[in-house]
Amino acid sequence: MKVTFYGHATVQIEVAGKTLLFDPFISPNDLAKDIDINSIKADYILISHGHADHVADALAIAQNNEATIVSNYEIVSWFGSKHDYSKGHPMNHGGSWNFDFGKVKYVNAVHSSVLPDGSYGGNPGGFVIETAEGNFYYAGDTALTMDMKLIPLFTKLNFALLPIGDNFTMGVDEAVIAADFIECDQIVGMHYDTFGFIKIDHEKAIAAFAAKGKTLLLPKIGETIEL
Repeated sequence: MKVTFYGHATVQIEVAGKTLLFDPFISPNDLAKDIDINSIKADYILISHGHADHVADALAIAQNNEATIVSNYEIVSWFGSKHDYSKGHPMNHGGSWNFDFGKVKYVNAVHSSVLPDGSYGGNPGGFVIETAEGNFYYAGDTALTMDMKLIPLFTKLNFALLPIGDNFTMGVDEAVIAADFIECDQIVGMHYDTFGFIKIDHEKAIAAFAAKGKTLLLPKIGETIEL
């Protein structure tokens, strides 16, 4: 799989001939000022929750690509009612669906959620994705939660994308524990450095994961890695 990091919690993953984009927040992010959202491809846009720093560019990229928005019922409905964009697939916690690229399960996240105009954003979540090319977990914004221990009961993960910036989500120490809970040794960090509250020491973060026999990957904005 090709994994491209666009800053904050925005990640593009190419799998099974399809392009998945998670939580698109690019144009308002000064760290991603060199990224042109009109160049970004997406067949599916998966949104973990309604905060502006996760949905800011979702509509524009969806319209550019005629992409399907996958999220909870409230967020998918909001795009339909507020923006007349009805190409969406609503989900809710514990449910799964077989798409043309693989199986998506919407799982718990501990956070908050409200849409940019103040509309109710439903409950936040994450995504566990199983494909013929491998399985991965996109945690969204979340605290460390015991629910993570349920994931390896059903899915063997090849890699996971975890928030590590602290203050609004897990920090590095909790993310290391989360990696144990989900039984995954290859982690891509996200939701760090964008704001002053979530700046991290990259070397210390990598060392904290290494001390537990795990690999933390921190790709540069715009960088593509193979996993």
